[in-house]
Amino acid sequence: MDTSSSSASSSTQSISFFDFLDRMRNPASIDLVRSIKSFIVSFSFYTANPENDGKKVQEFFLTMEAAIRDHSLWDNSTNEEIDTAMEGLEKYVMTKLFSRTFASTPEDVKIDQEISEKICLLQTFLRPEHLDIPAILQNEASWLLAEKELQRINAFKSPREKLLCIMNCCRVINNLLLNASMSENIVLAGADDFLPVLIYVMIKANPPQLHSNLRFIQLYRRQTKLVSEAAYYFTNLVSAKTFIVDLNAKSLSIEEIEFEESMQAARLANEAVRVEAPRASNDIKKAPSEPKDPGSVGKNTLMMKQLEEVGAVTLLWKLRPAN
Repeated sequence: MDTSSSSASSSTQSISFFDFLDRMRNPASIDLVRSIKSFIVSFSFYTANPENDGKKVQEFFLTMEAAIRDHSLWDNSTNEEIDTAMEGLEKYVMTKLFSRTFASTPEDVKIDQEISEKICLLQTFLRPEHLDIPAILQNEASWLLAEKELQRINAFKSPREKLLCIMNCCRVINNLLLNASMSENIVLAGADDFLPVLIYVMIKANPPQLHSNLRFIQLYRRQTKLVSEAAYYFTNLVSAKTFIVDLNAKSLSIEEIEFEESMQAARLANEAVRVEAPRASNDIKKAPSEPKDPGSVGKNTLMMKQLEEVGAVTLLWKLRPAN
């Protein structure tokens, strides 16, 4: 992936967002501002229902796009400028509604935890060969770069920026396939080659709250933007997640008994860590704040006894009967 183009894209997004905010500060935008604030406030009154929430947000975006196109602040604007305004609106609204819309149900939280725990088990033994990834595509440097892009997904609150993390990850993998094709003079870059590498990268990365992030993008990214390259990469990531959720010995190039034994060994190791962690914490709490020399403890005890004896003699001397 071209890191310079990625940085330029990020910089352009920032400029676009601040341009949107500047226009919203213009007194002429008061009607738009009222509509946006009213929607955000009213949204919090509804009980969380992801599917219905997604529909409400998408309908609001369509309504606002029509209002922006007809607004004096965007007179004679190009489609690109309108799109830039809508990107700013999406980021603003979804950042404000993030705590209300992201992982908004106990079921989402549960699925996130289950996927993360399963990936933790798989990380202990899964190798590229188990996914039939050819040696030509086993490039640790590229994989690491793709993993880091995917792990950044929780650093953002807007659907567009989360989706960009996915696209950057997938572009790294796609470039790996293209480079391998050229160097070996073979045809790669198809889904049969792309998806196994993406699955392996996802397992290595174990991105936080994977299910909730994908659901958030699916529900709240403007539907006109989930097309073309973005749709292709997003669909592949959803497929990779589904593969991991359903994964068993038959999904991999591995004997069933070896798979079951490896999963059980990983479970026992994780359980041992869970049991040991509280013990270690309690030991730290019980430990003295400063380590003491064992020899000094004995000397201090002897000294205290001597002082007690001296004190007792002194007290008896003071209480002796007068002659």
